[in-house]
Amino acid sequence: MQDKEPRQEQRPALTLASGRNWDFQPIDKNSFTPMYFQIQAQLLKMIQSGQLRAGDSLPSEEELSRIYGVSRMTSRQALQVLKSQGFVTRHKGQGSFVSQPRVEKDITHLSGFTSEMRALGIKTTSQVLEARVSPASAEVASQLGIAVNAPMYRLLRLRLGDGLPIAIEEIRLPHERFPGVEKLDFSRLSLYQTLRERYEIRVSRADEIIEARSATKREADLLEIQARSSLLVISRTLWSTDGLPVETAHSVYRGDRYRAVLRIPATTME
Repeated sequence: MQDKEPRQEQRPALTLASGRNWDFQPIDKNSFTPMYFQIQAQLLKMIQSGQLRAGDSLPSEEELSRIYGVSRMTSRQALQVLKSQGFVTRHKGQGSFVSQPRVEKDITHLSGFTSEMRALGIKTTSQVLEARVSPASAEVASQLGIAVNAPMYRLLRLRLGDGLPIAIEEIRLPHERFPGVEKLDFSRLSLYQTLRERYEIRVSRADEIIEARSATKREADLLEIQARSSLLVISRTLWSTDGLPVETAHSVYRGDRYRAVLRIPATTME
């Protein structure tokens, strides 16, 4: 008498409420790998392969539960993991969507926003929110090495990648070192290229402080995120080869689009 072959579980395939046809692999409910992780891994593979692109909607918790025969809690956990990894955004009342890929900033390498984006093949644009000369406060004067109330140039820009807001950047320069800078259009010019080519500034180092905090209402409005969303905040003082401060900068980046990466060379570890 021949043994019966184990019945192959049919791959679930269906059209969801979004109208999109999906072809899912069945999960192994007897595996030591948690069911939510198996679902998350399938969705992640679709995203990384390009089958799902930025802005595409994902199945709802209810649909995933029906597809895989799991509880809504399991489906919710799978989507939450993708959200925590930055691959998915969830909008109340609308569902879950594939996120734009995060931009990685190598904090051991000094570069400007434009060059960082260009290296990733992302087209950058800028909106100038403010550009004016005004007296330096005591704090800014100390950072720039100038007298209190000496003129300084303040540039506030919204930085965009492929048309989507990524960062708000505030720059302060000692005006005496950069005469005429207020007449330039930094909605289309690169600030650091201008400092290098027009003012012959050579940079030696940058002192940076990196923090995380929640977005204010104004920052959330400009970056098109929800209030209290996470931000990556970088404060920097740039120094020239003659030992003088070039600028003080304060930049806030969307936490769902940007992350800092520290690459440390291998040394003896004990």
